[in-house]
Amino acid sequence: MKEQRQETGEPLITVARALRTRGLKGEIVADLLTDFPERFRTTRSLVAVAPAGDRKSLVLESYWLQKGRVVLKFAECNSIEEGQTLIGHEFAVPEAERVKLPEDHFYNWELEGCLVETVAGKVLGKVREILTTGGAGVLVVEHDEQSEYLVPLAESIVVGIDIERKKVVIDPPEGLLEL
Repeated sequence: MKEQRQETGEPLITVARALRTRGLKGEIVADLLTDFPERFRTTRSLVAVAPAGDRKSLVLESYWLQKGRVVLKFAECNSIEEGQTLIGHEFAVPEAERVKLPEDHFYNWELEGCLVETVAGKVLGKVREILTTGGAGVLVVEHDEQSEYLVPLAESIVVGIDIERKKVVIDPPEGLLEL
């Protein structure tokens, strides 16, 4: 998920990206960019973010899931031509409406930018991104412009996460930081 900001400065969470129109009534087929597609059941509006950054609020009339994607019907789109104006837009919700995760679970975007240090206090750098693999993710920690550390998101290694302070504490096993 990608974080963006509305004109009001309120953070947004991207949940879908428009690919093409469907049918004659302006419906939009979109890639799902959320792990919680059930969120559309209670979502009444989405913020459409154009590739150039312009934003507008749209009323969500209905939705359905189809072949791993979501089909969205907005009150403002009642023809193919109106629907085509949204192709390439991302659809977002205010951060305050994000699905709450269990304690000690975090969204990838919440970890990006966090300072990473060892339990001994050695600062390693900042989390640039999280690689997702078949199992646990891997923190890509940018050490400097020419090097990075890959730190598995395992409980035995990542011993503390403080999202408010944007800090991750790790207890790296021997050899992890020499790779």
